[in-house]
Amino acid sequence: MAEAASLLVIDRLQVRHGKAQVLRGVQLQVRPGEIVCLLGRNGSGRTTLLKAIMGLVKWQGHITYRGQSLSDLPTFEVARLGLGYVPASRDIFPQLSVEKNLNLGVKPTVTMPRWSLPDVYNMFPQLRQRRHTDASRLSGGEQQMLALSRTLMGNPELILMDEPTEGLAAYWVQQVALHLQALQARGVSVLLAEHKVAWVLGMAQRCCVMGQGQVVFDGTPAQLQADTAVREEWLML
Repeated sequence: MAEAASLLVIDRLQVRHGKAQVLRGVQLQVRPGEIVCLLGRNGSGRTTLLKAIMGLVKWQGHITYRGQSLSDLPTFEVARLGLGYVPASRDIFPQLSVEKNLNLGVKPTVTMPRWSLPDVYNMFPQLRQRRHTDASRLSGGEQQMLALSRTLMGNPELILMDEPTEGLAAYWVQQVALHLQALQARGVSVLLAEHKVAWVLGMAQRCCVMGQGQVVFDGTPAQLQADTAVREEWLML
């Protein structure tokens, strides 16, 4: 694997939950400015992979970010290195206003942040309009934008997102794609777990299909579209 050219490198990653082996020697890399999508059926290990990167589950193998090992680092130290995480649950604070949620994302150790409140509000004007509104009163799409924006306030170079379009109306699904592409244009890399294959094919630079705790395909969207065997065995229900 070309580690020197990669932002994130995962090598022979294994994760066990009790007696069950969830990840079985995962190999994966994310390059600077790249959108990489993890595809696969439920139970394939995508969410566990994202959690392992962030130090939320114990793992064995090798994970490096900008050449630095993430082994044994607590989650807050992983985040300080420049990784952001948007879980499927979004984990916003429902009783706090939009703006207070955003301010909670700021890392005190960042001296020259690329993202400020005006930056976030320019990208997500709906949040500016609702900045004094409690997060619990936002729509599902607005909550997803808030979760992503709060992560941006921590100045990440790589964002991990788990099922960002889950439960969203078609308008918000389109908005998520537009915003991820805008982030890419500003040099932010994205690794996301997603189940909407057609949506991913129009946005990602690479698709990694997971099955039985391993990466069974790693290639471009065009290569995945051409590989009928992979799609039939690992993606179709």
